[in-house]
Amino acid sequence: MFETLYPILFLAGLAAVIAVFFIVMSIWIGRKTKMAHKGQPYECGIEPVGTTKEPVPIKFYMVAILFILFDIEVIFLYPWAVISRKLGLFGFVEMLVFVVILLVGYFYILGRGALKWD
Repeated sequence: MFETLYPILFLAGLAAVIAVFFIVMSIWIGRKTKMAHKGQPYECGIEPVGTTKEPVPIKFYMVAILFILFDIEVIFLYPWAVISRKLGLFGFVEMLVFVVILLVGYFYILGRGALKWD
């Protein structure tokens, strides 16, 4: 019974050894600089403006939630695409209903202005 677990345990152990090896090598070989701006945040080559204590607009959260919602719903299209020929006409109609519901929701949030980034 445990014979099937040995490859998984071996792979997990190998991954842990490689991870520890890379961490140790980066500490040992890595460049050590002591500069004042070393600990500052860096994003895309742009100097940071303001502090991290500024409030984030609620619009950001709304767009993020809607993205996750529609992203998860689109994931349901993959299993259907894999077995669409086996489902026949019934499966096609069901998926058409699902896509129509997605489009209704999408046009609803467009109409409400939830995706406008003003």
